[in-house]
Amino acid sequence: MTPGRHGWLRRAAVLAACAAAPLAVHANDWNFSVFLDEKPIGEHRFSVAGPADARKVVSEAAFNVKLLGLTVYRYRHRAVESWRGDCLAGLDATTDDDGKSSRVRAEAEGDGLAVVTDAGTQALKGCVMSFAYWNPAIQRQARLLNAQTGRSESVQVRAAGGGMLDVRGRRVAGTRWRIEGPAQPIDVWYSAEGEWLGLDSTVDGGRNLSYRLK
Repeated sequence: MTPGRHGWLRRAAVLAACAAAPLAVHANDWNFSVFLDEKPIGEHRFSVAGPADARKVVSEAAFNVKLLGLTVYRYRHRAVESWRGDCLAGLDATTDDDGKSSRVRAEAEGDGLAVVTDAGTQALKGCVMSFAYWNPAIQRQARLLNAQTGRSESVQVRAAGGGMLDVRGRRVAGTRWRIEGPAQPIDVWYSAEGEWLGLDSTVDGGRNLSYRLK
């Protein structure tokens, strides 16, 4: 997500790019196990509900990093988004980053979005997208709104080949899309049918943060 102490966790609050057609069903849920260097640290749940012109998206993350059995880092994040087609129409996100609390709110204003953070209000013009990994339109974006910081980040999204990964106890083939622009690239994985399978990112100290679909 953003730089700073444990900034890699902020990048992990919102996740990846899709190779399928736009979602046609009215509800989709993803429940990811989250790993740091292959050690489980928590989970991140996503729920997308409603028709294409009135979607509601809920994202909830809970991480606990432990050392010698003691919790050395705690992270909680919850974001509720409303969408009109591929454009973000509203956002209310709260974060507890190891005791540091923050909130980001956004609502439609004119032909864009007004984003409110502790630092003030900014106006974003046109159709704004967050890091909405569930939406294939993310592949065509040059900027994405960070739901934790409220910043509009410059990105490049490109296909990055394929490979095998472990999902739900079995090895499956996946297609990888890379989002470049945040502090470290984010690789997002999809099945041949377009199901979102997981993501990987190298974080501070060269450690690997991974999401895998439960």
